[in-house]
Amino acid sequence: MLRLLRPLLLLLLLPPPGSPEPPGLAQLSPGAPPQAPDLLYADGLRAYAAGAWAPAVALLREALRSQAALGRVRLDCGASCAAEPGAALPAVLLGAPEPDSGPGPTQGSWERQLLRAALRRADCLTQCAARRLGPGGAARLRVGRTLRDAFRRREPYNYLQRAYYQLKKLDLAAAAAHTFFVANPMHLQMREDMAKYRRMSGVQPQSFRDLETPPHWAAYDTGLELLERQEAGLALPRLEEALQGSLAQMESCRADCQGPEEQEGAEEEEDGAGSQGGLYEAIARHWIQVLQCRQRCVGETATRPGRSFPVPDFLPSQLRRLHEAHAQVGNLSQAIENVLSVLLFYPDDEAAKRALNQYQAQLGEPRPGLGPREDIQRFTLRSLGEKRQLYYAMEHLGTSFKDPDPWTPAALIPEALREKLREDQEKRPWDHEPPKPKPLTYWKDVLLLEGVTLTQDSRQLNGSERAVLDGLLTPAECGVLLQLAKDAAGAGARSGYRGRRSPHTPHERFEGLTVLKAAQLARAGTVGSQGAKLLLEVSERVRTLTQAYFSPERPLHLSFTHLVCRSAIEGEQEQRMDLSHPVHADNCVLDPDTGECWREPPAYTYRDYSGLLYLNDDFQGGDLFFTEPNALTVTARVRPRCGRLVAFSSGGENPHGVWAVTRGRRCALALWHTWAPEHREQEWIEAKELLQESEEEEEEEEEMPSKDPSPEPPSRRHQRVQDKAGKAPRVREEL
Repeated sequence: MLRLLRPLLLLLLLPPPGSPEPPGLAQLSPGAPPQAPDLLYADGLRAYAAGAWAPAVALLREALRSQAALGRVRLDCGASCAAEPGAALPAVLLGAPEPDSGPGPTQGSWERQLLRAALRRADCLTQCAARRLGPGGAARLRVGRTLRDAFRRREPYNYLQRAYYQLKKLDLAAAAAHTFFVANPMHLQMREDMAKYRRMSGVQPQSFRDLETPPHWAAYDTGLELLERQEAGLALPRLEEALQGSLAQMESCRADCQGPEEQEGAEEEEDGAGSQGGLYEAIARHWIQVLQCRQRCVGETATRPGRSFPVPDFLPSQLRRLHEAHAQVGNLSQAIENVLSVLLFYPDDEAAKRALNQYQAQLGEPRPGLGPREDIQRFTLRSLGEKRQLYYAMEHLGTSFKDPDPWTPAALIPEALREKLREDQEKRPWDHEPPKPKPLTYWKDVLLLEGVTLTQDSRQLNGSERAVLDGLLTPAECGVLLQLAKDAAGAGARSGYRGRRSPHTPHERFEGLTVLKAAQLARAGTVGSQGAKLLLEVSERVRTLTQAYFSPERPLHLSFTHLVCRSAIEGEQEQRMDLSHPVHADNCVLDPDTGECWREPPAYTYRDYSGLLYLNDDFQGGDLFFTEPNALTVTARVRPRCGRLVAFSSGGENPHGVWAVTRGRRCALALWHTWAPEHREQEWIEAKELLQESEEEEEEEEEMPSKDPSPEPPSRRHQRVQDKAGKAPRVREEL
C-alpha cells in the first residue's frame, strides 16, 4: 500500500501545469526525512517506461534528493560523533607513538581504547541517524553498490532529460542532459541530443549548467585561469575555495565508506571466503575495507567528472600554487604556512625548501607560531595512520592495498613489503614503456634498401616522433591502389563506415576498404587481385619502415589497415568552415581545454604509431596538420602526394587533423601499429591466407582441366568465398 501511495503523494507535490519549475534540485518537501532512494529510483524507471513523464520526474528527482540527503546525514553524524567524549580513536592509530607505560596489564592498552571508542561511536551514530532519518535510521535506507554506481555515473539525469523534453521543459532538459554528459562525455546518443538542444530556439546557453559537479572544480579552474593572467590577488580566494572544497569533498566521500560490509564479488560468497574466520577476523576484514575505501577518496576527489584518472598530486599541487600566489601579493606569513604544508608531503622537496628560505629571509623577524596549516596537518596525520594499518594488514593478513599517494614515506612501509612494491612499480605495461634509442645507421640502411628518402624529421615538423618519408610508391603503384578503391566503391563495397557521408562532415563522401574486404572482393572477381595483393605488400612495407625509424629494438605489429577516400560533394563547399577530420589523437581522448589526453576508451589505447600513405594530390584542400594540445595552434602542415608517408607516434604529443577537401577525391592508406602482439590485425592474416589460397586454386585449375565447364553463379561463388574466409567481413567504426 505504501508503494502505491508514494507516486500519488509525489504527484500532489508537483507544481500545477504552467507554473515555473524550481531551479536546480530544490527539495519538494522541506523538512521531511529522505525516503529510500532505491525504491524511488525503481518507481521512477517504471513510470518512465510507461510514459508517465510527470511522475517519472517527481520520483527521479526525489531519488536524487534522498541520496544526497543520506550523504549529508552520514557526514554530519560522523563529524559530531567523532567529537563526542570517549569516541576519539587512540592516538597510535593516527600516527602518534603509543606512550610507554611499562610492563604489566596496561601494555597495549590502545586496543581497549579502540573498542570503547568504537562502541561509543556506534551508539552515537545510531541515535543521530534515528533522529535525522526516523525509526530504523540508516539501516532502513541502505543503498547497495549497484545503485551507488548508477548515481555516481549520473544515470538518473539521462532519464530526466527525456522526461523534461516530453513535458516541454527545455531549459531543465538541457540542464539534465548537460549534467549527464559531463560525467559521460563519450555517450554518443547524448552527444547528439546535446547538439539538438543547442539548435533549439527555446534553449539559452546558460541552460547548459551542471547540477552535480563538486564546486571545488569550478573554483580550481577559475583560480588557475587567473594565475595564468598574472592576477594572483583575484586567484587567491578561488584557490583557497578549491582547497577547502577538496577537503570537504573528501570528508563526504569518507563518510560514505562507513556503510555495511559488502562482498566484493560473487566468487567470495560461492567459495565461502566472506564467511571464513571468527569474530576478530570479521572485524578486521570490515575495518580494512573501510580504510581502503577512505584512501580511495583521495583519487575520487582528484578525478574530474567524466574522467578515469585523477589529477596527480592534487592537494600538494594546490598548496604549491597557493604559496606562490601569496608570495606574489606579499602575504609572506601565509606563503610560509602553505610551503610548510607542502613539506609535510615532501620533506625533501628542494624547490619548497628554497622557497621557504626566501620567504623567511624576506619576512625578516622570526615568527615562533608560524607552522603548517592545521587542516593539512590533520589530513596528513590521519592519512599516515590509516596507511600504517593497511600496510600492517598487507604484511600479516595477506590483504591488498594500492596506495593512492606518491608522497607516502618509505619508512612507513614494512621492510618485508618494500622490495615487492618496488618491483611492482618498476613493472611497466607495454603501452607505457618508451622505445629504446634507435641506431641511426640501421634505419638509414632500411631507407636505402627501400629506395625511400627522409623529407622532414621531428625538428623540421616542430614536434616529437614525427617524420615525412617520400618514395614508398611509384606512380604506377598509386594508380593500381586508386583503381582498387574505385572498383570496390563501384561495387557498393564499403567497410569501416556505414552510409555514404563522412562521419566527420556532411560535406564529403567517405569510402573505406579493409584488407580482408579487398581480398574477398578479389576472390569473388569483383576487383583485380593485383590491387589486393599490392595493398598487403605496401602495408607491410610501411610497417617495416616505421619500425626501423621509430622502434628498431622493439617489434611493431600492424593493428589496423584502411584504404580511405574522401570526396568533396559538389554544391556544398560554399563558405565551408569545418574540417575533413577534426583534431584528435589516435590512442587517447584529447581534451583541448586542459591540454591533456586521456588514455582510456573509447580511444584505441593500444595503438603506438600511426601512418598515412598518400596515393594522389589532384584535389583541393585535404592537407594533414599537427597542432598544440589546445587543438588550435597549428605547428606543422603536410601536403599529400603519391608515395608520401607521414608517420608519427599515436599519443597526445601528436594531435592532428585534416583540412576540408573542397574539390576532388583524396585517397590514402591509413595504418596503425602496436607493440602488443595480442592486438595484431587478424584480418590482415586472414586476407593473406585467402589470397594465397586463390593463387593455389588458380595454379590447380591451370594444371587440371575442369570437368564442368559451366561457370559458378556469382552469388554462390561469393558465398563460398565468405565461407572459406571463415566469417563475413566486419564493419569497423574506425578511421
